[in-house]
Amino acid sequence: MKLLVTGGLGFIGSNFVRYMLTQYDEIQITNMDKLSIGSNPASLKTIETDKRYKFVKGDIVDRKLVNKLVSKADSIVNIAAETHVDRSIAEHWPFIHSNTIGAVTLFEAAKMHEKLILHVSTDEIYGDISEGSFKENDKLKPSSPYSASKAAADLFAQAYHRTYNLNMVIARCTNNYGPYQYPEKLIPKAIIRASLNLPIPVYGSGKNIRDWIYVQDFCQALDLLLRKGRTGEIYNVSSGNELSNVDIVTMILNIMGKSKSTVTVTFVEDRPGHDLRYSLDSSKVRNELGWSPRHSLQEALRTTVKWYIGNEWWWKPLATERVLHPTPWKLKW
Repeated sequence: MKLLVTGGLGFIGSNFVRYMLTQYDEIQITNMDKLSIGSNPASLKTIETDKRYKFVKGDIVDRKLVNKLVSKADSIVNIAAETHVDRSIAEHWPFIHSNTIGAVTLFEAAKMHEKLILHVSTDEIYGDISEGSFKENDKLKPSSPYSASKAAADLFAQAYHRTYNLNMVIARCTNNYGPYQYPEKLIPKAIIRASLNLPIPVYGSGKNIRDWIYVQDFCQALDLLLRKGRTGEIYNVSSGNELSNVDIVTMILNIMGKSKSTVTVTFVEDRPGHDLRYSLDSSKVRNELGWSPRHSLQEALRTTVKWYIGNEWWWKPLATERVLHPTPWKLKW
């Protein structure tokens, strides 16, 4: 299998590349990444000499380069994206550039060369839900520039499938966590700030609920969708670990053995348009493909904390005051 992975130096991308190389001996992976915020070459440093792996620096809006790489691949997994809601509020154009225009550039190349593309989306495109869980055919109601840019890409993917018979599958997932996640996100930010005995900033009342999935479980789902997903279909991927932001931070502090007198949780000004609760019904991927998460939240969160504590070399160059800022949506990026 010759696989083109976009965004392979980001959090999910680097974990997926490593997962696939571990699972399959007969695989060739080309990783295309433009090295923007969230990308880190150190994330795949240990596999740089693997003959099955090749890195190409490039932007997915570069039609000439995209066409060249897609023509040589059997399948494409599009993970490249600007993903941080806070930054999208401060500056939305990079999100439209990568998440919408870049995705359509890939769809066009996949159509031209008749290749399968697995497009990685997000639960945030549905907006929030007070009760129950979203199904794949529910209405999209994005709340932020980030989620709107991702929703636009999903709609283009579906339009390309219907109009041009594009061979595509969409994966919509809940909040991932695990090793190699950029320090701007809640879990790594909480671990890093707690390790430095700094206050942990939590938006608003801290009652916003997310469903947390370990990145290895999502990588397994992507592998299944790549091999067995039905063309033109959307699959929600969720773990059922719904916790409020303040509860997940409390779990991290307990795992780290940090008392409230050592590290405080500070409630800061909420960001605009903050969704209260995300929840996905993932019965489709579970029933059709037999997928289910292999890792418990407690187990995987401990593994994640241990990884960050033991790999300061990876996160320390990234964890600037700007990245660890309590309210990054107020900054100009």
